[in-house]
Amino acid sequence: MFDSPLDFFSLLIAIIALIVARKALNQAAGLRARLDSIEASSAAASRTMPSPMPSPIPPSLAPLQELEQSLATASPGSAAEQPATASEPTAPDATSSPTAMPPPLPPPSPADPGFEERIGTRWVVWIGGLTLALGGFFLVRYSIEAGLLGPGVRTVLGGLFALALLAAGEWTRRTESTSQIEVLPIANIPAILTAAGTAVAFATVYAAYALYDFLAPATAFILLGLVALGTLAAALLHGPALAGLGIAAAFATPLLVSSERPDFWALYIYLAIVTAAAFGLARIRLWRWLAVTTIAFALLWILPCLQCGPPMIAPHLFHVIAGFALAALLVVCGFAFGPIADNEQVEPISSGSLAAYLFGATMIVLYGHHADSAMIAFAILVAAALSIAWRAPAATGAIGAASILIFVVFAEWVVRGNPDMLVLPGGPLPGIGPAATDGSVSLHLIMAAIFAAGFGVAGFLAQGRFHAAKISVHWAASATFTPLALLIALYARIAHLDRSIPFAILAVTLAAAYGAATEMLTRRDERPGTPIAIALFATATLGALALALTFVLEKGWLSIALALMSMGTAWISMQRPIPFMRPLAAILAAIVTLRIAYEPRIAGDAIGTTPIFNWLLWGYGIPALSFWAGSYFLRRRGDDAPLRAVESAAILFTVLLAFLEIRHAVNGGDVYRNNTGLTEVALQVCVALAMAIGLERLRIRTGSLVHNIGAVLLTVFAGLATIFGLMLLETPIFWSINVGGSFLNVLLLGYALPAVLALLLSYAVAGRRHATYANTIAAAALILALTYVSFEIRPLYHGPVLTRGPTTGAEQYSYSIAWLIFGVVLLGIGILASSQRARLASAAVIALTIVKAFLIDMSTLSGIYRALSFICLGLVLVAIGWFYQRILFRRQAAPPSGGATAQASP
Repeated sequence: MFDSPLDFFSLLIAIIALIVARKALNQAAGLRARLDSIEASSAAASRTMPSPMPSPIPPSLAPLQELEQSLATASPGSAAEQPATASEPTAPDATSSPTAMPPPLPPPSPADPGFEERIGTRWVVWIGGLTLALGGFFLVRYSIEAGLLGPGVRTVLGGLFALALLAAGEWTRRTESTSQIEVLPIANIPAILTAAGTAVAFATVYAAYALYDFLAPATAFILLGLVALGTLAAALLHGPALAGLGIAAAFATPLLVSSERPDFWALYIYLAIVTAAAFGLARIRLWRWLAVTTIAFALLWILPCLQCGPPMIAPHLFHVIAGFALAALLVVCGFAFGPIADNEQVEPISSGSLAAYLFGATMIVLYGHHADSAMIAFAILVAAALSIAWRAPAATGAIGAASILIFVVFAEWVVRGNPDMLVLPGGPLPGIGPAATDGSVSLHLIMAAIFAAGFGVAGFLAQGRFHAAKISVHWAASATFTPLALLIALYARIAHLDRSIPFAILAVTLAAAYGAATEMLTRRDERPGTPIAIALFATATLGALALALTFVLEKGWLSIALALMSMGTAWISMQRPIPFMRPLAAILAAIVTLRIAYEPRIAGDAIGTTPIFNWLLWGYGIPALSFWAGSYFLRRRGDDAPLRAVESAAILFTVLLAFLEIRHAVNGGDVYRNNTGLTEVALQVCVALAMAIGLERLRIRTGSLVHNIGAVLLTVFAGLATIFGLMLLETPIFWSINVGGSFLNVLLLGYALPAVLALLLSYAVAGRRHATYANTIAAAALILALTYVSFEIRPLYHGPVLTRGPTTGAEQYSYSIAWLIFGVVLLGIGILASSQRARLASAAVIALTIVKAFLIDMSTLSGIYRALSFICLGLVLVAIGWFYQRILFRRQAAPPSGGATAQASP
């Protein structure tokens, strides 16, 4: 269908231009119709509005009016002030007259154009413009196929046709503007003709260069750029359609003109001219979309150029600096020649334009391996962004972007200088980068000091400058984030995350500066954003102190420092009710939690082997105490989500401290050992039950939802560990487990102590939770106690390993006697303590003993043991019945009635 690239390229440009023109002109036509309707309504309202007339004077007030007129006549100078119509009769009120005419109705809104009107006024024109463009292309194609015209003549005719279309567009525009005919919402004929002309001109120049070699690359580049700039200039007269076509053509021109040795200076100078023209047009017509499109195209040109050959820093820096300056002069609202600012509001285009070019400078720094020139240019742009945001609040968002990009630059420098930070268990990451010596350390230190001082001082001074809270918070956030982030980056690069007294001194100095800023802000009169700014500076104070501890102490102290920082933040929130402080305490607690999730041993292999007194005690104990204290401080001012987060962290660290200390002690210091034992499970069950008892008591005082849920979760964990650990996986009668000697052995820890704790827990929840919950825990205590009694008998017959040897009749008889004694003891406790629960437990044990006697003893025992078993059981049952009848439920005999007594007496 297309014999040459010229045909396809020309057709594509024409179609795109006309589609864009149609969309824009539809919007312009709608706006024009609305304006005409508003003007017509205003004119009709002015014609029908009655002239104001004085209201009639009631007869009762006529003498008062005459007296006022006489006093006014007697006073000097009053004649000139008296209205000339005072003696004329007053016309009746139009609204009170029965013959008054109602005001005319507003004219009806024009009906939407019909199908025929659309075809005749819009579609025909658009199709006609497309036909004109295609006609020129097809004429050239026909001349080529027929051999009528040579390449030179074709190019000249294409240029003449483009000029003819441009001239026709301009002539129709001027004729339309000077005519007296009311403009209808129809297709814009001048814009369509101009768009077709620019498309033909662009295709002609490109054909002369790419197809016929009539033009050198530099000449073609200049001509194509001039056509694009001319299109942008014509957009001032013909609307946004040509602007879109022009900006696309302008930034696509360098792609169309290829060269074996690209000249970046020529390219970036051309792009600077295009950017200036586009920004100027966007400023004049207030087209935000054009400014955004220009910035996006300009940044896209940085990426491919950074990949071309050896790095050439200077032209890339010129491109970024020129674009930044043009955006500051023409795009930023309220600065230089930019649009008018809307009070103190963060305007997205103003902030985003500066941030975009800062991002471009960041890319140059990273691809340029932190060259000195790139770092200096980056610092200049950051300083310029701060200065612009200081004068124009609309660009305040750029300072936040600058803070983040500064951290990106220094973080990449840290990783580049410490490639081992990117080493994973599978090996180092590919493409770590060049040598670790890239980038001057001294220059980075100077830049870091300048950035930290600039952001810190400016952020503090900005608190009294702006009235909008959002602006002040932006400055305060950048003032606190940037210095701390730079301090961490320099510590990682220079000290390699090891102990460093100089960096600790710097952190303390920074904490003192933030503390002074917090105190000075607190003493000032409160303005919008001041409470949040105070919170940020106070948080930075605690953060710097935490970093000081981290720098001067071992690596594991980072968790401790952050936990103490959370407690300090909670204490500050109690002393000064700053809204942001409570969530900050929760955030710090979450960070410490994530830290232990990464390395539960806190200090790695240096955890130590001493039971209890090792790094786990400090790494978990101090944070746990800090979170408990922090939750106490936070609760003083209410119960909310931050308080619950800190309470959850306190419970979590307390539980993990106990569990990990148990695991450390049982496994010889190896908390990662992949096995468990009866001792470890028993200790964990006991600790869980003890903590559940403590939380049950604590929730009565606090009413905390977290304490409530924590107690339930610990109880559930203890129950599951009891069922699957003590009763199944680690049960000594199922597996060859050495339980130790008689009575003083692991059975006491594994079954007796959990039974006592479960019983205490059941009493702690009795009457405060559902009866089923308390009774279930009590039943578990009974089962553990009976299990302990049974297991303690077995070592007497089998030794420390309970699975050795058969079960004899004497052993079965011992079980029955022990169960009976246990049941009687429970009954005695129930009678003495008036505890129905103990008596019911006794009944359950006695019933179980009866079942055992008839199901097991009768079939397995023989001789004297069988007889003694049943005799003892019978005696115990009779004794229990006597106790119930004579002591527990004794009933007094009813006294004889009065009538019967009288009859019996003589």
